[in-house]
Amino acid sequence: MIYSGVDLGAQVFSKRNNRFGSTKRTVSDDWIAALPRDKAHLFDVVVRSWESSYAMASVSLNEAFSLRSRGELVGARLQVAVSADLLARAAVVLVEACQSISNRGRHISNVPQVLPLNTEFFKGQTAQSAASWNEFLHRVLFADRSRFFQKLRILSETLESLGGEFYAEADDLSGARSVHPSDSWKALEGHHYDFNTCLRESEVLLKCFLRALPTEQLEAFGAELDVVPSPEKMKKIRMAGPRLNPQHRHSPATA
Repeated sequence: MIYSGVDLGAQVFSKRNNRFGSTKRTVSDDWIAALPRDKAHLFDVVVRSWESSYAMASVSLNEAFSLRSRGELVGARLQVAVSADLLARAAVVLVEACQSISNRGRHISNVPQVLPLNTEFFKGQTAQSAASWNEFLHRVLFADRSRFFQKLRILSETLESLGGEFYAEADDLSGARSVHPSDSWKALEGHHYDFNTCLRESEVLLKCFLRALPTEQLEAFGAELDVVPSPEKMKKIRMAGPRLNPQHRHSPATA
């Protein structure tokens, strides 16, 4: 499994000791090392919830593709609408998690180091552009704190955009409004792939942040991560994606 921005295969694990024998923790150090028991439990619970939400959206999307391949277009359109709703819910939870990490991180002195998003780990223009911008900022911002908060912000915005764009494409397909349905189906596959990469990035960030989080804040932080997507937040995700101009829409016979 690839964790974007943290290519554990390519990451240099050897530690360079200075003359005093001290070392600085890397992202790989934070990811590989075991968390204290309470923090490990919270991490496992949260990640299991995230993975479950994403898996439900994935299963629904796979079913939509299967129905389409069998020529059952009505069923495929209905199923893709379900997958869009499920992915929007997953997006809300991850965006809220990024916000909680950011808010608490501002009151912590030793925020973890981060690596920038990697454009090679994304397929679509939205995510690749975000990763490219993050890579640029990572080069010009020398402070670890600035890099940490910039990555959180860009990751959060990318998750929101991907959720919105997925919903927009799925909504046009389910309503038979897509001008080029084949392109829309392909776009859904790309958004789904990029969302998965962002999910992995979120997991890495969460574990690294939990290592830095004071133990006395753990319970409150866990409560913040226990998010139930509200109608208002769901609407925000759905509106985050671009919409096709109505004058360019029509109802094709096939999708």
